[in-house]
Amino acid sequence: MLMKDTKISDAELEILETLWAAGEALNANEIRARLNEKKDWERTTVLTLIRRLLDKGVIAQEKQGVYYYSPLVAREDYVKGETKSFLNKFFKGNAKNLAAALIEDENLSREDVEELRNYFRDNFR
Repeated sequence: MLMKDTKISDAELEILETLWAAGEALNANEIRARLNEKKDWERTTVLTLIRRLLDKGVIAQEKQGVYYYSPLVAREDYVKGETKSFLNKFFKGNAKNLAAALIEDENLSREDVEELRNYFRDNFR
């Protein structure tokens, strides 16, 4: 589980997303190859980000000839923590305030609202 005050940068999150998507341990070259489908990161950049994640205790490394890396936090747990942090920071922990802001700014269509209504009806009886 991610420590409460651990901050993950956007670049570090890309490394984590790569590991989560892989579903298996990857070495630095494999991580870089997958990232380079969208970005052109230098090997040193990838290694720096990996080191930061290791220092934060977010990924593990295992030597198998070369080092392989795997996440120590599940994506779902990370997303839940970030969502809770966002909700607390901007909406005083109140999901209703978030929904109201989305509706007021017209970020939710009538179809979105209906879909949410059905979701709540089906999951909170």
